[in-house]
Amino acid sequence: MNDIVDHIARLAERLGALLVEQRLVLATAESCTAGGIGFAVTQVAGSSGWYDRGFIVYSNEAKQQVLGVSPVYLRDFGAVSEPVARAMAFGALTHSQAQIAVAVTGIAGPGGGTLDKPVGTVCFAWAIKRDPAAAPWVKTATRRFEGDRAAVRTQAIVAALEGLISLLEQRQDV
Repeated sequence: MNDIVDHIARLAERLGALLVEQRLVLATAESCTAGGIGFAVTQVAGSSGWYDRGFIVYSNEAKQQVLGVSPVYLRDFGAVSEPVARAMAFGALTHSQAQIAVAVTGIAGPGGGTLDKPVGTVCFAWAIKRDPAAAPWVKTATRRFEGDRAAVRTQAIVAALEGLISLLEQRQDV
């Protein structure tokens, strides 16, 4: 278990260095990870300089009330979907001082899965807004993780951090 904790800590440190270098501030919008990403990044000393806030929106009502996710998206696509993850990321940018956000929504299990969306399905969105006059750039992805509830959540945290690092290293939005 220490290996994964160390890996997450290294990812969080790398993310913080990139955010400082690019003068960006992060917000997180988390459902199935329930604040795990925010916890990981705030383990880094100095994170208050590059992490604005985290939104834990576990219920559909919270996604709507806190982040402005459309009930139509929830009805048509389901809470575990790329459109909802995208809306969560946009909501995190809208309701914070951040220029970059990650959103995570998924089925950690052991129940709740379906044939279309089995346990371990996690949807991500990474959004960045460098220009206040332009729409945010966003990338979405769906992953399927193996293991128990804790393993799915841990893998989702790692994937979210790796996605942020990749976005900042590649500067795909520029």
